[in-house]
Order: sequence, then structure tokens, then C-alpha cells
Amino acid sequence: MALPQWVTDAFAPAPGYLNAPTMGLPPRAVVEAMRRGLSDWQQGIASPLAYDESVIRARRDYARLVDAPVSAVAVGPSVSVFAGVVAASLPDGTRVLAVEDDFTSILFPFLVQAGRHRGVQVEMVSLAALPTAIDDATDLVVFSLAQSSTGEVVDLEGVRAAARRCGALTFCDVTQAAGWYPVRASGFDFTVCASYKWLCQPRGAAYLTVGPEGRDRLIPVNAGWYAGESVWESVYGPQMHLAADARRFDVSPSWLTWVGAAAAGEVFRHVDVAELGAHGVGLANDLRARLDMPPRATPVVAIQDPDGRRAAACAEAGATVASRAGLVRVGFHLWNTPDDVELVDGALR
Repeated sequence: MALPQWVTDAFAPAPGYLNAPTMGLPPRAVVEAMRRGLSDWQQGIASPLAYDESVIRARRDYARLVDAPVSAVAVGPSVSVFAGVVAASLPDGTRVLAVEDDFTSILFPFLVQAGRHRGVQVEMVSLAALPTAIDDATDLVVFSLAQSSTGEVVDLEGVRAAARRCGALTFCDVTQAAGWYPVRASGFDFTVCASYKWLCQPRGAAYLTVGPEGRDRLIPVNAGWYAGESVWESVYGPQMHLAADARRFDVSPSWLTWVGAAAAGEVFRHVDVAELGAHGVGLANDLRARLDMPPRATPVVAIQDPDGRRAAACAEAGATVASRAGLVRVGFHLWNTPDDVELVDGALR
């Protein structure tokens, strides 16, 4: 599926770059904004208030992207920081159900709590078994919408239906989906996203969404001045007046990162995520057909490569891909073209 010309023009050409699941490429506007930001800093004219405007813009555009109210979105540096907030807030004796091969940034914070003798239990199941493993004893279901190693998308309706039926909360990592999959954060109690992959923002910008049922269950363990109801009146203590909404979970932003995040958010604000997904999935299925693999509804192609030879062949041909879990992982995003399909196909043959 061809994308509008302005979308591809927003990015500098990067032939053979098929590694969005590892690190997205910045739009031209991101590079320009961060250069200006560095120049302003160097000249001594940078302003914390101006930086705050970047955070406000990035939060707003992310909320729109995932169909959530701005008041439900917190900003921070990484998935593990926000997963740690959810994990640290679990009552003693909580039973957590998670996916055994999921990315560790969403797993380790819960395993740490399970090891602290609080009675927290973490049960691991396969991705395919997740919906049927949810039962009345499950308190929280932790999973990625799309798996990091393979791009496989969870049986979303199955998980949500089972969680509703059993009264379990849901915590979904949308890092490998937001940007090509139409995410609706309101369908979960909590979601988290590292935006430096498919959303093409600088590393160090992440988002947490908190549903109305979940907000009072979380402890703002990272609370600092930026979590205050009035940020600039919260820089000295000891009086504490945290924001009434999800901003109470904000982590003080790394300013220049958010200058870039706001610029990337502006680009994605004007695109149709479903179109981006159709473009990437179409290219991925073209490659699958050439490799005698069945079609799948993901822009990530995972090819068996236990000895690493296929990954090496791709690199030698000029294709930037990733080796993950004994696989070659090839990701197609909005800058990729049929020429990239030809490149990988030729390398693997």
C-alpha cells in the first residue's frame, strides 16, 4: 500500500534500514528541532518553561494516538520505570499472569516483587495460552500487544474478555505496536510505551496510561517536583500536592529528549496509523510469500537463523536487521519500499 508522498518525505532516505523494532528513524523535523535545542542550550537561551511546552505537546499527541484522555497519560524515561510503578503498587499476595518470552523490561519489575517475600506470585505461560490461563485467581495480566522477538500480536479480544470475566486488571506494553497498530489505551487498565521504536521519538521518552479503575491502585513511587499539581510550586518541600490526574506518575523529563519527542509526535499526529500498518504488513507479506512463509498481520518477519548466517548475509548485502532469539527479525515501517523486500530476499537466497 503506497503512503502519501508527504509521509515518506518527512524522513531522510535510509535504504535497507529494516530495524524499526529495535530503533526507529527520526523524522527530519526531529533532527532539526534537536539541533535548535542544542544551539539554544549552547547560547544560554534555553528555558525550562519552553521545554515544558514540548512535554505538553508530546503528551497531547500521544494521547490522541492511543485514543486516551490527556489526563490519563504520564510521561517518563522507560518501560521498566513505569512497570516498576505498577509492580511496586501490588498488594501483598497478588497473583500476576505474564508471558514467558516477553521483553524483560515488563517482566523483571514483577519478578523482583515476587522475590521480596510479599507473597506476590508471577506465573508464566506461553503467548498462545494466555487467554485460557486467566482465571478467578488472576489479579493482573501483564503482556505485550506485539512480541519484541517475533512481532506476533496477542489474541487481544481473548485476553480482554477473559480478564473482564475474571475481574483481573490488564497491563499492556504497546511499544512494539504503537505506530503501526491502532492502539486503544482505554481497553486496558494500564499501558506503557517506549516511543523510540515505531513512533520514531528519541530514546528516553516513554508513556504510561492509567484507566479510571487503576489510578487509585498505583503508588506514585517516583514522585518529584514534576508530579506536582502545580509543577513550579512543587520544587521545595515539605508540602506535597500531587497532580490529581495521571501526571502524579510523571518522572522529571530529560528536556532535549522531549524536544525531539514533540517534533515526532507532530508528524504522527497527521498520519493514519492503519495506513502505516497496512503499508508495513503488505511489504512483510511480500517477503513472506517469496520465502514460502504464510501471511501474517504484522510488519515484522521472523526467520529462523540459529547459527546467525542469515543475519550476516543481510548485513553483507546492506540490510540493517536484528538477530533475536535465534531469528532474523526484519521490520517494515513507513520509510521502507519494495526495494527493501528485494534486498532481503536476495540476501537470504
